[in-house]
Amino acid sequence: MDPVGLQLGNKNLWSCLVRLLTKDPEWLNAKMKFFLPNMDLDSRNETLDPEQRVILQLNKLHVQGSATWQSFIHCVCMQLEVPLDLEVLLLSTFGSDDGFTSQLGAEEKSQPESQLHHGLKRPHQSCGSSPRRKQCRTQLELAKKYLQLLRTSAQQRYRSRIPGSGQPHAFHQVYVPPILRRATASLDTPEGAMMGDLKVEDGTDVSISDLFNTRVNKGPRVTVLLGKAGMGKTTLAHRLCQKWAEGHLDCFQALFLFEFRQLNLITRFLTLSQLLFDLYLSPESDHDAVFQYLEKNADQVLLIFDGLDEALQPRGPDSPGPVLTLFSRLCHGTLLPGCRVMATSRPGKLPACLPAEAAMVHMLGFDGPRVEEYVNHFFSAQPSREGALVELQTNGRLRSLCAVPALCQVACLCLHHLLPDHAPGQSVALLPTMTQLYVQMVRALSPPGRLPTTSLLDLGEVALRGLETGKVIFYAEDIAPPLIAFGATHSLLTSFCVRTGPGHQETGYAFTHLSLQEFLAALHLMASPKVNKDTLTQYVTLHSRWVQRTKARLGLSDHLPTFLAGLASCTCRPFLSHLAQGSEDCVGAKQAAVVQVLKKLATRKLTGPKVVQLCHCVDETQEPELASLTAQSLPYQLPFHNFQLTCTDLATLTNILEHREAPIHLDFDGCPLEPHCPEALVGCRQIENLSFKSRKCGDAFAEALSRSLPTMGRLQMLGLAGSKITARGISHLVKALPLCPQLEEVSFRDNQLSDQVVLNIVEVLPHLPRLRKLDLSSNSICVSTLLCLARVAVTCPTVKMLQAREADLIFLLSPPTETTAELQRSPDLQESDSQRKGAQSRSLTLRLQKCQLQVHDAEALIALLQEGPQLEEVDLSGNQLEDEGCRLMAEAASQLRIARKLDLSDNGLSVTGVHCVLRAVSACWTLAELHISLQHKTVVFMFAQGPEEQEGPQERAAFLDSLMLQMPSELPLSSRRMRLTHCGLQAKHLEQLCEALGGSCHLGHLHLDFSGNALGDEGAARLAQLLPGLGALQSLNLSENGLSLDAVLGLARCFSTLQWLFHLDISFESQHILLRGDKTGRDIWATGSLPDFPAGAEFLGFRQRCIPRSLCLSECPLEPPSLTRLCATLKDCPGPLELQLSCVFLSDQSLETLLDCLPQLPQLSLLQLSQTGLSPKSPFLLANTLSLCPRVKKVDLRSLHHATLHFRSNEEQEGVCCGFTGCSLSQEHVESLCWLLSKCKDLSQVDLSANLLGDSGLRCLLECLPKVPISGSLDLSHNSVSQESALYLVETLPSCPRVREASVNLGSEQSFRIHFSREDQAGKTLRLSECSFRPEHVSRLATGLSQSLQLTELTLTQCCLGQKQLAILLSLMGRPAGLFNLR
Repeated sequence: MDPVGLQLGNKNLWSCLVRLLTKDPEWLNAKMKFFLPNMDLDSRNETLDPEQRVILQLNKLHVQGSATWQSFIHCVCMQLEVPLDLEVLLLSTFGSDDGFTSQLGAEEKSQPESQLHHGLKRPHQSCGSSPRRKQCRTQLELAKKYLQLLRTSAQQRYRSRIPGSGQPHAFHQVYVPPILRRATASLDTPEGAMMGDLKVEDGTDVSISDLFNTRVNKGPRVTVLLGKAGMGKTTLAHRLCQKWAEGHLDCFQALFLFEFRQLNLITRFLTLSQLLFDLYLSPESDHDAVFQYLEKNADQVLLIFDGLDEALQPRGPDSPGPVLTLFSRLCHGTLLPGCRVMATSRPGKLPACLPAEAAMVHMLGFDGPRVEEYVNHFFSAQPSREGALVELQTNGRLRSLCAVPALCQVACLCLHHLLPDHAPGQSVALLPTMTQLYVQMVRALSPPGRLPTTSLLDLGEVALRGLETGKVIFYAEDIAPPLIAFGATHSLLTSFCVRTGPGHQETGYAFTHLSLQEFLAALHLMASPKVNKDTLTQYVTLHSRWVQRTKARLGLSDHLPTFLAGLASCTCRPFLSHLAQGSEDCVGAKQAAVVQVLKKLATRKLTGPKVVQLCHCVDETQEPELASLTAQSLPYQLPFHNFQLTCTDLATLTNILEHREAPIHLDFDGCPLEPHCPEALVGCRQIENLSFKSRKCGDAFAEALSRSLPTMGRLQMLGLAGSKITARGISHLVKALPLCPQLEEVSFRDNQLSDQVVLNIVEVLPHLPRLRKLDLSSNSICVSTLLCLARVAVTCPTVKMLQAREADLIFLLSPPTETTAELQRSPDLQESDSQRKGAQSRSLTLRLQKCQLQVHDAEALIALLQEGPQLEEVDLSGNQLEDEGCRLMAEAASQLRIARKLDLSDNGLSVTGVHCVLRAVSACWTLAELHISLQHKTVVFMFAQGPEEQEGPQERAAFLDSLMLQMPSELPLSSRRMRLTHCGLQAKHLEQLCEALGGSCHLGHLHLDFSGNALGDEGAARLAQLLPGLGALQSLNLSENGLSLDAVLGLARCFSTLQWLFHLDISFESQHILLRGDKTGRDIWATGSLPDFPAGAEFLGFRQRCIPRSLCLSECPLEPPSLTRLCATLKDCPGPLELQLSCVFLSDQSLETLLDCLPQLPQLSLLQLSQTGLSPKSPFLLANTLSLCPRVKKVDLRSLHHATLHFRSNEEQEGVCCGFTGCSLSQEHVESLCWLLSKCKDLSQVDLSANLLGDSGLRCLLECLPKVPISGSLDLSHNSVSQESALYLVETLPSCPRVREASVNLGSEQSFRIHFSREDQAGKTLRLSECSFRPEHVSRLATGLSQSLQLTELTLTQCCLGQKQLAILLSLMGRPAGLFNLR
């Protein structure tokens, strides 16, 4: 017998165990790989006797220690058909610590080394190499041997696995590659580094061989595979390793696969040699030679790092761990330069060590064909295959779950278990959610009719403890041997060799998938009596997928809240109650607590990622009330920005929206979407606006979307922007759009569509009766296609605007009002209605800006538009029409029926072209304004409606109303503006311009604007000669033409040569020069005939008399010579004439010159000096004018800055008014002023208020008063006088017989006025108010009053006279002849 059996003390038991295992060698091989994952079961063992091979394998298991041996014995008893008596003996003898003995060690030492270590890898002894072996073997031979060892090791690792209990043979054999999409840009932006780039092509799947670009020194040498949990990243990494071992990836001589979950356990510094040889596979000899060979052939070395998102950073992001540092150096080529590096990761914040040029590949799971392919392989040659396919095809929920490869595998396992015992359709009913998929999987993996409740809960506790501590790798001491055996038996655990250094290796265990660890942890939380509901609810949280904003590493419990929500479903209560061994009330309380937490979360304002996770949780509960609350709480605008979404996510969202009544807007911007995602939206009638913006959307996406659109009955807006759709994808959408008659807006912005594709899209316009906007911007179409689109705009009766500007291309439509019943009719009937309504009048706006149109395009466009409807606006600005194209458009303007605007700006028009354009529009009756500015590249035509197009005739104004001034902006319909501004026009251009303008002058009252040109003095003089030939203009603007003062003053001659000129406004410094006609007369003429009047000639004479001409000259240096020339120029101007001058300061000499010239201007009716500084001598110069120019009827000087002289006509009565207010006149000026005023024979009113006369000045003025022939009034208010002036007035009254009334108020009013009569006045009136007389004034007052024998009325108001003073006053003065008032 075997000596081990002797030492264990039970020969029969050992023999029975050997015989039992000899019957099933494949099962034993599978367990050897599980418990000894590093063991090489090479072909040399095949030569041994079967019993010897079993004994050798048992020896290897036994030496691993009690935990491994006990777990193995538990597996034997659980999985094999062991007689009951033998099972009891095995468990009692070998299945406990008491039955385990370590005496085998001594016997093992006696075995030959070749037998004892047969099949085991050589432990690494040293990184050095033996000099003797170097002499024996060359570097190439050593490298080849190591590479063969590397490949053989991989081949042994991926030998066929034996399925576990209840599993079909294909459980571990099926592999269907998921959808892979390569990104179009690298990680050169922060967003790209966080999200793994958001621009992914969708057209051709990336195959496994396409993952690596083998061209030398071309393309990125680092590839990152991004995929959500369950997408198959780890499976793909091992698939690559297996393919390489089978010789498919022949471009690589060596392939190394590392998992970050194991590398995270390394805390010491590592060299690359240690990473490859200590932690992966050690050469048999001469490590340095092998490493040197790998360095020389680095371009044929592939290193795969699985789980980059699990890379720990204990020292913070700025100080990565040792393994991450090594990984960074490999990526940047400082280690093993030229090698290929591939990493897998979940979407999230990737380490900054990744190079910017790293290629990103997204794993997008399964689409429908891949799900079917997986099911076909899984159920290969099984009668249940067809049934499984039917179940998947008839259940959309299960089909959407299967989009995740991991869930597809679970679903197939469940169907394999359920189909034989259930009728068609009943199996799928048991798999409505992800949670119940896992529940059924547990049932399928359990022994028939028996659920291992205790083992499940204990294993769930291990899983929860691992999630809480961030642990995904467990050792034998972390899990009890029976649990290891339970996990191995039911394929819940997987094993692998963990190496942390040379000679340091042990077996590690992990759950077959992280989601399984989360599910078992959820089972423990829900069913274990150790967990109360308060502790449970702490795990029901929502984690944002925008992890890059908060933390560097993804959490391990992303699906835990979803599983807890799923287990809260009433369907799971029997299962949980059985696990809890009958504690149904406790389970129910926990389920209610989870639902209550979800209700609170449903009413909060959440970000897009949390909304998706909440929908998953709510959908898992299968609670209609909770789903309705969640759906109604979602906002009207629901955005999803920059995080990955799967088909399962959208399917879950659709399930929740089914419980919503109100419409919703969904906006997916920058979200990586799987091509078949739109299929999840089928039948979602709550969506009103649907928008996608992502480079990942391509033809497959468009095809899937086309199948969903007709099922969304409330969809009004569809947006698909920034995608990679080609003609194939658009063809599907074009076929689907007519099936959506309710659409109001469609956007295909930034999709790089070809010309033919754009034309195909616009063909659907007549079939969308309610469409208001079609956006085809940023699609790079050619000019010929643009003209085709213009034809569509002209012919389609609902199009009201086509706007194209550089990248913009937008159709705006005005659909007719239709009822719901009309929309439900057939497309043919709808098209007939559209054609009928298109016959009605409509107005089209056409804007083709910056579209590179040329002359021949203008010709084609004119021919097209002449056949079309009335045009509201045509904008062709920013093209290349040049002079000829602009001329053609101008000539055609009268035929195109443009109602408002034609814009030809920025088309290369020259000065020569301006003449051509002016001639072309001379016969256009509807032109209202033409603005050309070559400097600003402006060419704009504005049109007015013709009389036949107006709503009704204008009412004619009455004659007197026609004389009233209108607002400057009001222009009659017959007015026309021609603005040729900033065109560089010179004198030499004027004759040709005026010739071109001649035709326009006869079509209406013309406004000309030549401002901003270079006419100069020569041009101004030449234009003055040409203006009479242009007829009656309404205005002429010559601003900013560089005119000198002489030229400006010379324009005054136009008053005598141009009958239409009534106003000349000049601001010399700012070069503002405007010649204007008479608005009132223009408006009268615009009515078409003169108003009823006895004779037209008499009316014209009346108009000439009533409406003066005016010259306004400001900001001009008014020196005597200039004023002399101005007055000489105005001598022949017909009157009446108003002259308004303004300058900073007018000298006395200039003022004298101006006043001396007044007699030479008999037609002058007004002279105004506004905002002009005058000297203190100016009042005397103006006063002297009263005698020199008898036509002056009024002189008004205010504050030495504003002077106005009014002149009388021959018919007016005489009488002169004179006012010098605020002119700082004092006593010294009084006599001179009075002498000048005395020379005026008919002085009616004098106003000297607001001066500085004071009491002395007033006394002097009163003394001179008898010499001044004033017949009206004298105002001396506000001259700072006191009671002394009032008393002197009383004393002076007797010597002024023509004074009829005097009033003084020394209070706040400060008035002092004297009124005169032409003849001596028999009676006088005196009013004194607030004079505050003192007692000493009473006697003077009484004396003065006594001398005024003609005083007929005396009023003393608030003069501070007490009773005593009044008595004295009355006793001293004589009794007045009239009224005496005391107040």
